[in-house]
Amino acid sequence: MIPQLVTVRVRRSDGRRVRVHLPVVPVALVLSPLLLLAVLGGCIACRIFRVSPAGALRGAARVLWALPGTRFEMAQGRTALLISVR
Repeated sequence: MIPQLVTVRVRRSDGRRVRVHLPVVPVALVLSPLLLLAVLGGCIACRIFRVSPAGALRGAARVLWALPGTRFEMAQGRTALLISVR
């Protein structure tokens, strides 16, 4: 299943927590011109490194299917960032 919602929680340096919910599909639609450039760059990279574009696409799809339920945490100083994919 492809993730539908990404939740980003940030703990600011003053201790307050901010939670932002980002829907994946609308964000992908807004960023689709950049996504098109990324796909073009990926095709060029596959050509340069002699990698099968279909194999690279299969690998990217496996990463996307594995994302739901993933949590990513990062802390630097008094600021912390938590990203969870649902």
